Amino acid sequence: MYDYAKFWQWFADNNEQLTMLGDLDDKEQQNILDALQNELDNYCEGLTFEIGEPSPSGRTFTFSAEGDTDLFRYVVDLVDNAPDFDWWEFVAFKQPKGKDLKVTFDKYRFETKQMYFMQLESEEEPDILGLRVALPNPVADDDDQLVGVYVTIEAMIGEFDCATLIGYLDTCAIPSEPFKAGFRPMDDLPEFIEWFKRKRDQ
Repeated sequence: MYDYAKFWQWFADNNEQLTMLGDLDDKEQQNILDALQNELDNYCEGLTFEIGEPSPSGRTFTFSAEGDTDLFRYVVDLVDNAPDFDWWEFVAFKQPKGKDLKVTFDKYRFETKQMYFMQLESEEEPDILGLRVALPNPVADDDDQLVGVYVTIEAMIGEFDCATLIGYLDTCAIPSEPFKAGFRPMDDLPEFIEWFKRKRDQ
C-alpha cells in the first residue's frame, strides 16, 4: 500500500509515450491518461494530476490531493521520491496563479476583478482564516456557487494555502459601498494571504 516506487516504475516504462503525448491521437491520449490515473489510484486513491503545456524545457506535472489535507503527505512523498526524468518537472499541489483570474465552474463564471473579500476573524482559531466573498450576482444557498468561489480562491493562492488556511467561507452581494463596509478587492487576496502568514508566524 502507498508504494510510490511502483508508480514511478510504471511512469518510467511509459515515459516515451507520455513525453510524446501531444503527438498521439485522441484515443491514444485518453488511454494513456486513464492508465496513468489508474496507477495513481493504486498508489493513493484521491490524488489527481495536471499536465502543463509543453515549453522548450519540458512540461510541468502537478500532483494534487484536491484540497484533502489527509492526503497531503502522500503527494509530498511521491514528488520527493520522483526520479530525474528529462522533460518533466514534478510539482506538489496546484500552484498559485495570482490575481486577475477568470474561473469557470459548473454554470458559473467568476472574475476576480468583479469580486471583493472580507476577513472573518475567530478568537478560538486565530491561525485559521474566515472569508466572506462579495459577488455581483450571488445565489442564496447554492452549494455549486460556493464551491466555485472556493475553486477560484484555490486558483489564486494555491492548493496548499487554500486547504490549510481557509477554515470558513461564505458569500454575499456586493454592498453599494464595499470599501466602507470593510471589503477589499479580490485581487488583493494573494498579497493579504502572504501578510497573514507572516503575522501568524511571528
